[in-house]
Amino acid sequence: MSDLKQTALHALHVELGAKLVPFAGYEMPVQYKGVLAEHHHTRDAAGLFDVSHMGQAFIKAKDHATAAAALEALVPGEIANLAPGGMRYTLLLAEDGGILDDLMVTRAGSPEYDGWIFIVVNAGCKDADFAHIAANLPEGVELDIAESKSLLALQGPKAAAVFAEFAPEAADLYFMNAKRMTVAGIEGCIVSRSGYTGEDGYEISVPSEDAAKLARLLLAHDDVEPIGLGARDSLRLEAGLCLYGHDIDTTTTPIEAGLNWAISKRRREERGFPGADRIMGQLESGVLKKRVGFVLDDRAPARESTKILSEAGDEIGTVTSGTLAPTLGNPVAMGYVDKEFAAIDTKVGFDVRGKIRGATVAKMPFVAQRYHKPTN
Repeated sequence: MSDLKQTALHALHVELGAKLVPFAGYEMPVQYKGVLAEHHHTRDAAGLFDVSHMGQAFIKAKDHATAAAALEALVPGEIANLAPGGMRYTLLLAEDGGILDDLMVTRAGSPEYDGWIFIVVNAGCKDADFAHIAANLPEGVELDIAESKSLLALQGPKAAAVFAEFAPEAADLYFMNAKRMTVAGIEGCIVSRSGYTGEDGYEISVPSEDAAKLARLLLAHDDVEPIGLGARDSLRLEAGLCLYGHDIDTTTTPIEAGLNWAISKRRREERGFPGADRIMGQLESGVLKKRVGFVLDDRAPARESTKILSEAGDEIGTVTSGTLAPTLGNPVAMGYVDKEFAAIDTKVGFDVRGKIRGATVAKMPFVAQRYHKPTN
């Protein structure tokens, strides 16, 4: 694996006995003690993930309005009305409305950084994303790639209590809010109350030179265990969240993917984003295929590319993600089907290695999301 990149936590992964695999050009931990144990630990306590392979960058302009307008020309999300420290999930779109990537967007929370928008993109897409964004920014707006930053995620019901010991300010954050703060004496961290597991928790952008120090401090806590990419995938699938390159890609639009909610009323009215005519046409007239979730009738999981059949035996779609859901003790899947088969409780068949197994279209998320949101 000598041609693979390594994160700043690579030596720690080796020390912890991680099973390392190639992922998005990096050598990454897929598991430490086993996917099932790590999955359950995250649901029950707090899991620490190394997600430093993801891309981090800042869009910088003279003020927020200028930076937001530049980004809104590339995504359908509502960026202009973000409050300081506010975050938004959005989609980088191709000219035909296909999805180039999904990303998290955060408005800087401090006045001295007004005009800075922090973005986090997927590892496998980051080089293409950054090139695309940089090539399409207007004069006076620049993209600054944060090469010297690592990214950790602390997820689970005990994550907030654990992290408060290292960054008391973080306890005041709600889901999809962020703040620049000092964590365990490490300055310049950007802490967001977010993640991709369906659990409460934080993502911490930290200077790479301090990443291992912070990881060791967190892992020394009795409630925290290291978690690999295997459990990260099963956790996000239980939460009904898309994985780029599998559940969404350039062949799917936000509407086919069921991500209509990511396009605000103003953006729908004003348009001004790539593929707007096609996307708005789908909003008004419907789509031919739709992303849905499935619960399988038995314990044999259906993996990506499994053919989905109607009860009459006709091919109606394809699985894009599938696994045994540890929390449920039953296999679940996600995929695209012809629109007439997308209703909840529709019975379908999965062609699993030549054997047809029953499944039912089910509401997502499969496991309730437990984000920390305001109560009023």
